[in-house]
Amino acid sequence: MSDKQVAGKRLSRRTLLAAVLILIVIPATMMLGIFVLNDRKYYFISLLIVLYTMIPFAMVFEKRKPQARELIVIAVLTAIAVAGRGAFFMLPQFKPVVAIVIIAGVSLGAEAGFLVGAVTGFVSNFFFGQGPWTPWQMFCFGFIGFVAGILFEKGLLKKTKLSLCVFGGLATLLIYGGIINIGSLMMFTSQFSWQALLATYISGFWFDMVHAIATVVFLYFISQPMIEKLDRIKMKYGLIEK
Repeated sequence: MSDKQVAGKRLSRRTLLAAVLILIVIPATMMLGIFVLNDRKYYFISLLIVLYTMIPFAMVFEKRKPQARELIVIAVLTAIAVAGRGAFFMLPQFKPVVAIVIIAGVSLGAEAGFLVGAVTGFVSNFFFGQGPWTPWQMFCFGFIGFVAGILFEKGLLKKTKLSLCVFGGLATLLIYGGIINIGSLMMFTSQFSWQALLATYISGFWFDMVHAIATVVFLYFISQPMIEKLDRIKMKYGLIEK
């Protein structure tokens, strides 16, 4: 399939549903947790986000039964991301999670990318500590995986090291850092102000920069071998077909 054909493809029904859930339903649920539940029910909100992410992914199998090996690939990628986050616990923000989530989105589709990111944020925080930040981290990780899958499907993101590293660095800095800083402000202050938001971005800039550099480094070293392995698995077993 040529680049023009890829770019001209219309998004599937399940991808559009996933976009609605990600852009409208999940943020609304997070706001519910903040303003109605006073950030006290973050386990409940986190579980709702996981359930939301499973709806469009389950639609992949609407015309056939899911195979265990398809679900195992998703579980293994999630486990690698969780283990990777734990393995680098001594280096604040220097984690491979975003890199692995991007690889999942590019290789297995936008829905799988969001699912891997969201579940990784939830499961890994059993080791790093659950709290009102968990839904925000789940959303940020998952959203980057979803965007990576969409851009790849539309032909705007390639499987090359350069393309992945540029996207990964910018996505980590602007999407993850941009959203998580808003979450930090809303979690720890009762009143919103632009001055407070600016101060939050300034204070978190170097943390976000380290996180972005880590994503670039990990994508540079692991993206090609992981994508090649996933492509071979997909070809051999016919996994996650459109």
